[in-house]
Amino acid sequence: MTLMSKLFVGSVSHHRLRPSRHRLRYRMFWLLLDLDEVDVLPQRLALFSHNRFNAVSFHDVDHGDGSSVPLRAQIAQRLGDAGVDGAGRIGLLCMPRIFGYGFNPLSIYFCHDRQRRPSAIIYEVHNTFGERHSYLFPVRVRNSPVLEHRCCKVFHVSPFLAMDLRYTFRVRVGEDQVSVAVKGWDRDGPVIAAALVGRRAPLTPSMLARLLVSHPLLTLKVIAAIHWHALRMVLKGFSVHRKPPAPEAAFTLNSEHDSQ
Repeated sequence: MTLMSKLFVGSVSHHRLRPSRHRLRYRMFWLLLDLDEVDVLPQRLALFSHNRFNAVSFHDVDHGDGSSVPLRAQIAQRLGDAGVDGAGRIGLLCMPRIFGYGFNPLSIYFCHDRQRRPSAIIYEVHNTFGERHSYLFPVRVRNSPVLEHRCCKVFHVSPFLAMDLRYTFRVRVGEDQVSVAVKGWDRDGPVIAAALVGRRAPLTPSMLARLLVSHPLLTLKVIAAIHWHALRMVLKGFSVHRKPPAPEAAFTLNSEHDSQ
């Protein structure tokens, strides 16, 4: 059986444009998991487990609504509620847990219909307060290698960003490369730009072992970096916005005129 799941190695960068400039860039790796394969992967990868502790693991509760319901079923149900055919493959781009710890500022679901055509993309955003929210976009144009979406911000992520923003997402996933670009805009123009770029690597036990050495404590480094850069931004004089309540709905369905 040929695996559909993939491994990508690359970097993530953030560039704050206003009121002053602040940059960060880190080396990362991600799994693009076929949610129908998560119980098969541990048989192929000695260092990987599903819903169990291992050096590298994937836990359903880290995504979706955090319940014990299998993630594949959750997403298919959500797609059905939105009138989207989610009977085909669902791939999730995310960082795994490393030695039991995981945190994903952004995870992306690539959903397909029963004819194996792209049917929706879901951007699942996590903040450091233990909250998460998802922006769901039906795919209207299926013959483009690049997908672009726009929406209004409804979920608090950073205390240094106000809520009156609009996001633009630009995503491209090929056989050998993945790229995601996210920009935040306010009435005066762009405020922040973030990018994720990764190249495909062999999804093998030896490669996972190498990445555990070259990217030690990956997910712990992510959360530590978030707080370290928050301190630096406070010292630079960035304004801090009070955290609003989380949205009542776990998903925001974006209509056709919001996506391209």
